[in-house]
Amino acid sequence: MEIKRNGSRPSGMGSPDWFSGAVRLDPLFEAPAPARTRGVSVTFEPGARTAWHTHPLGQTLIVTAGCGRAQRRGGQTL
Repeated sequence: MEIKRNGSRPSGMGSPDWFSGAVRLDPLFEAPAPARTRGVSVTFEPGARTAWHTHPLGQTLIVTAGCGRAQRRGGQTL
């Protein structure tokens, strides 16, 4: 078990390769290999967006505040 204090890991800004506008990334956890899972809290300032991309192994989004849009390839925007 590994315990990290809240705020002990530095925040970063979202890469312009993946985001437009002001986006802050706060790492939550990253499982050791061979696992390939990690958690990141992503905060979007008004008007910020993420670039269209895929997650072949899936993704779980947990919205904790505000609202946004998400879409599956070929599906309706939610």
